[in-house]
Amino acid sequence: MSRSDEYSQLATLVAATRETSGDLFGKALVDWLRLHVSFDHCVVFGYRGASRPPLLFETFSPAESHVFVALYQEGPYLLDPFHHAAVERKEGFWRMRELAPDRFYASEYFRSYYSQTRLAEEVGFFVPLPGKDALVLSLMRLRASGPFGTADARLLRDMAPAVISFIRLRWPALATDEPAELKQDETVAPVNEFDRAHIWKSLSLTPREKHVVDLVLQGHSTESIARAMRIVPGTVKVHRRNIYRKLKIKSQAGLFARFVEIIDARIR
Repeated sequence: MSRSDEYSQLATLVAATRETSGDLFGKALVDWLRLHVSFDHCVVFGYRGASRPPLLFETFSPAESHVFVALYQEGPYLLDPFHHAAVERKEGFWRMRELAPDRFYASEYFRSYYSQTRLAEEVGFFVPLPGKDALVLSLMRLRASGPFGTADARLLRDMAPAVISFIRLRWPALATDEPAELKQDETVAPVNEFDRAHIWKSLSLTPREKHVVDLVLQGHSTESIARAMRIVPGTVKVHRRNIYRKLKIKSQAGLFARFVEIIDARIR
């Protein structure tokens, strides 16, 4: 890579930050990043609590987009470590392995959905926006390409301040999906990004049990759940037994199946 190539691509990227629609910025950013690091795919999602994340940019083929975007938006995003990190307003460059719960790669979510992506690794630039919104630009490498090397990850982390600044210039805020006009005394209920227990409101579970369900599906072990909820592991096991009994299931696979049923009912 010559210095002139770098300056030329950077000038194109800066100019593209002024666009208000289209993929010019995304393509320019991908071209600039590829001058430094190789990757197979790039996607940008916006996150607003538990709401369905809007797609802002992608490099997938139609077939790939079905898995990475369409299926993801139907519900799996709720179990995605990147989604959780975004609503917790993390900023900077993060690798999936740094954010994933301790049993993520053995979770039913990973086996049932994430493994379909055929990814060796996913990394992301996390960009908090005004209010509680956030954007995440993900870079992905397929199994055939192998994971990002240590030097690549270090370089991307060093580039994070510039990447985040460019993203904020292009997308200073997420488009609102609230009604343009509200009747008198009518308010829009805010989404609590840390409590998605409303997803389980159709089930006869206690608030604590709903929290355990959420953490189990994300890929947390009993010990990790205990730390997150500030209870002892034995109490977590009691909650899990009660959950399985109430839902008439026997495994995490059954729990994930109930999650899929609820998500399917939401999108019909």
